[in-house]
Amino acid sequence: MEIESATQERAGPFTSAWGWLKALPGKSKSKVLKAAKSMRKLGQDDPRRVVHSLKVGLALTLASLLYYSRTLYDGFGVAGMWAVLTVVVVFEFTVGGTMSKSLNRGFATLLAGALGVGAQHFASLFGEKEEPIVLGFLVFLLGAACTFTRFFPRIKARYDYGILIFILTFSMVSVSGFQVVEVLEMAHQRLSTIIIGGATCIVVSTCICPVWAGDDLHNLITSNIEKLASYLEGFGDEYFHYSSEGEGKVKVSNKDNSFLQGYRSVLNSKSTEDSMANLARWEPRHGHFGLRHPWKQYLKIGAISRQCAYHIEALNSYINSNIQASEEFQSKIQEPCTKMSEESGKALRSLASAIKTMKDPSPANIHLENSRTAINELKVAVKASSLEQADLLAIVPVATVASTLIEIVKCVDKLSEAVHELANLAQFKPVEPTVSPEKPQLLLHRGIVNPVLDGDNDTDHIVITIDANPTDSPENKKPQATKPSHIHPEV
Repeated sequence: MEIESATQERAGPFTSAWGWLKALPGKSKSKVLKAAKSMRKLGQDDPRRVVHSLKVGLALTLASLLYYSRTLYDGFGVAGMWAVLTVVVVFEFTVGGTMSKSLNRGFATLLAGALGVGAQHFASLFGEKEEPIVLGFLVFLLGAACTFTRFFPRIKARYDYGILIFILTFSMVSVSGFQVVEVLEMAHQRLSTIIIGGATCIVVSTCICPVWAGDDLHNLITSNIEKLASYLEGFGDEYFHYSSEGEGKVKVSNKDNSFLQGYRSVLNSKSTEDSMANLARWEPRHGHFGLRHPWKQYLKIGAISRQCAYHIEALNSYINSNIQASEEFQSKIQEPCTKMSEESGKALRSLASAIKTMKDPSPANIHLENSRTAINELKVAVKASSLEQADLLAIVPVATVASTLIEIVKCVDKLSEAVHELANLAQFKPVEPTVSPEKPQLLLHRGIVNPVLDGDNDTDHIVITIDANPTDSPENKKPQATKPSHIHPEV
């Protein structure tokens, strides 16, 4: 028995190792398939990612020609590697991001190189012993000052990368230890290669399937408003939807209520909107967006949309509430509350359509007016309700819902004002007037012409009775008398 147990113990590790090796191909295959499915899903979610990857590869290939071409290599030498490095660092997903980093890197390198050469020349005037001290003081001064400026929100958002490149380039040039002539040659080569790399990125990013940050921001704001509209349009039926069973009322929830969750993405969209707006300012004129398009106004609209989404978040907690008010009280406020919700949703959808098509948002005004009318109707209904014997604990949730809907209506009003301001700044197109159908032409009916003898005069008179107003007839433009006219025929 002891011999058999010892044999099993020796065979155990070999058996487990053999089992692991035997299962390795199957596990590797499953991992490869899983990775392939993840890559496929990533590309299907946004095909622009695949195109962006191909664009980066193309830009790297073009920048590498500085090494592959003998003529270019003789002109730039080892400094040609900075062009490849520039492509890797500055090529971003959007055109705005690529232009932002390229211009920041180019101007920062130019300015830092010039100041570095000047600092080295200035330090050399103090003699060989004092030169390191002067250079160290200048590096400390500019490094500390530039680092402090990075704390300013506006500078950090737009020029943070440029400041980093400025500090790096100035430190490298000023403390390199080369002669001024060598420093100038080195700065010229690096600046030229950086410009070539940045220009390559800008051309490839702009000319081949460009991804505009401005378009993404425009679509994001529109999509967020539409999500809020979908919630408000369906909230009334979801909250007040009841079916009768026996003597009581049982709440029935819509099974397909996925539209009630769309507003949640609006709550966390601030960082994305800020980033897109910052990158959109760097982009050139494209499509319907000019060079100085009011991107800041989109941030204002986004902030109001999030404010409305927070009210909806509070409203959403009452949908599945088990506490119900009395049937009398609920039936009186149901219609104005549903009207407020639906009209606010229609107003938001109209505003989203106006932003999407860049047309005048005036059609939303009628829905805003209807929602204000519903607020007045709600006040009248509450005053007419008898709450003396009502259960206050049951009334409070419904009253809170009504109060929150009123706040949402006010928030939609603010959003409408912001969209109208955007329409004025961006010069949205006016809404085309609705062409009304042509009015049917009124034809004169045949009347009866009867001779009438006037007893006082010997002259015969003819009375003509017309059944329609002759002024509406296109054949007769002259005004006609409304009373029967007496025509004296000439013989």
